[in-house]
Amino acid sequence: MQYTFAGKLQNSVIVLIRHAEKPDAGDALSPAGEARANAYVDYFKHFTVNSNAIHFDYLFAAKDSQQSKRPRLTIKPLSKGLGLGINTDFKDEEYARLADELHSRRYGDKNILVCWHHGKIPKLLAALGADPLHLLPNGKWPEDVFGWVLLLEYDENGHLNAAVKDENLMPGDAANPPPQPTT
Repeated sequence: MQYTFAGKLQNSVIVLIRHAEKPDAGDALSPAGEARANAYVDYFKHFTVNSNAIHFDYLFAAKDSQQSKRPRLTIKPLSKGLGLGINTDFKDEEYARLADELHSRRYGDKNILVCWHHGKIPKLLAALGADPLHLLPNGKWPEDVFGWVLLLEYDENGHLNAAVKDENLMPGDAANPPPQPTT
């Protein structure tokens, strides 16, 4: 699918994460999910890209719905820790609108963290110019994996370098290593 953008990201980093662990029922986080959300504060305060510390300028999460508040709840502690608000203007299925917004000029030279539902992350990746088949197994984020970070780096010419890495943040994360990128 082709996407048309209002602009082109340059000298920007977008970090995509899945919402933290969910309970058996309900729209919030499980105790393990709450632990991950709290651990993200220190993890992302000291996040590096190519051995360089980065500081986030914007936080985005999928808009709350009757089924889930997990994306917002996942980064709520981080929001407080960084003193940044969370933009929740976009519904889960509005990934193309979010991508169009992120491609606007105001996000050039910025570092952005996005927390979304795993089922829509492949489409969001594609809308941001990355190939989900290259980054995720069979182009899909596995149902039982919570500990991956997708890193999208846009250079000064707007060219994208994309990678997936393991957070190794919580017990069990190492049991689901990220796939090796395909060529």
